[in-house]
Amino acid sequence: MRTYFKIAGVINLATAMIHLIAGQIDLVNPLSSSNLEVQQKAEWISVWHIITILLFFSSYIILKAGFGKMKKNDSQQLKTFGVLYVLIGVPFVFSSLYFSVFAPQFILLMAIGILIFIGLSKQKIDVN
Repeated sequence: MRTYFKIAGVINLATAMIHLIAGQIDLVNPLSSSNLEVQQKAEWISVWHIITILLFFSSYIILKAGFGKMKKNDSQQLKTFGVLYVLIGVPFVFSSLYFSVFAPQFILLMAIGILIFIGLSKQKIDVN
């Protein structure tokens, strides 16, 4: 019945794992070894891991809605994550266009947000 939340949660958890492991190897390690100033490195790595925390925490919330008992006030939390994920995808779209490269993160992030909204609409829970 809450299949959309389950799918969104699994995609979100996979995204968190990719971010944690592949992101560390492909982005964090090279930037840590770069000639950026120490302050810039510290702030960049902190922001990176803030996103990691957000991904894992939101995975928990979304999967809890998919597999647990859902309360009416859970819909507001899910709506917040839905909006957040759609909005987080926007900078990846613009940076892809601006730099003429393909930053595919928006595909997963926006899909999670859209699945949350579809799930909320199927639950017939007020999302306003």
